[in-house]
Amino acid sequence: MSEGEPKNTHFGYKTVEADKKADLVADVFHSVAAKYDIMNDVMSFGVHRFWKRHTIEVAAARPGMKVLDLAGGTGDLTAKFSHLVGDRGQVVLADINDSMLKVGRTKLRDKGIVNNVSYVQANAEALPFPDNHFDIITIAFGLRNVTDKDAALRSMQRVLKPGGKLLVLEFSTPKHELMRKVYDMYSFKVLPKMGALITKDADSYEYLAESIRMHPDQETLKQMMVDAGFEQVDYTNMTDGVVALHRGYKF
Repeated sequence: MSEGEPKNTHFGYKTVEADKKADLVADVFHSVAAKYDIMNDVMSFGVHRFWKRHTIEVAAARPGMKVLDLAGGTGDLTAKFSHLVGDRGQVVLADINDSMLKVGRTKLRDKGIVNNVSYVQANAEALPFPDNHFDIITIAFGLRNVTDKDAALRSMQRVLKPGGKLLVLEFSTPKHELMRKVYDMYSFKVLPKMGALITKDADSYEYLAESIRMHPDQETLKQMMVDAGFEQVDYTNMTDGVVALHRGYKF
């Protein structure tokens, strides 16, 4: 590739110019933001709540901590962290998509969660926070939508305090062949039809299914985290590896 030639990346199964991906992903989430929570419940049969609850338990947030809920969307994790860190703590809900941030802010304020939560529109590849700032960073179902995942992981490592931990909750690769076949059939045949029925947008859910398949598998993501400077990196498979929770520390 010549120096002046644009770099390419994937958008689902499509190849696009790297600097266009963020806008394309933004369009997807603008489209689905209003019905995002409903679709999460329907398409995961409510199991996403278990995945997120396990993430909260592993995070082990304590009173007074600073937590970054990156790609925090409609604020499920932020709501839990707000309670755990208390009045002396702080939770930042950050998302690149302003439609998702607005839905999250409205939802949390309606629940009375206001005092220790702030909202920031931010790109994970260049986080607008000081070095060594957060005790915990979570990114749930967001990393696969980032154009330069390596840059994002390095940015997270930079703003994490020494002794802090990063948790990446993301769709991954099922361990068993039968589960992979069932999962593929569900993702590509059923999921877009659900999207069409509930959000009137089959294309966005087709992209979401494709983006899951293009995301690095468990071992590849583990190595990417190590390469970004994280230590003691491990992961836990849930639902046979349909979802994996990766954990890494900064020392």
